[in-house]
Amino acid sequence: MKKDYMEKRYKKGDLVYAKVRPSVILVVRLYVRKVYYCAIQNNTAANELVYFDSELRPYIGTLSTIKVEQLTL
Repeated sequence: MKKDYMEKRYKKGDLVYAKVRPSVILVVRLYVRKVYYCAIQNNTAANELVYFDSELRPYIGTLSTIKVEQLTL
């Protein structure tokens, strides 16, 4: 019996941002059952946020979000 392999795009500790709030940088904390659990960077008091893979984009340094969108398309 084959084990189902869940392919994940981001690893624990990767910096990402959500499409709906590109100004907030998130840190991937956990990936379970096709869902990413993220924390807001440098804000330990905030609750964890939950996103699907399609809702996240990789954070690329100081590039503007417009340039990041163009790179990922």
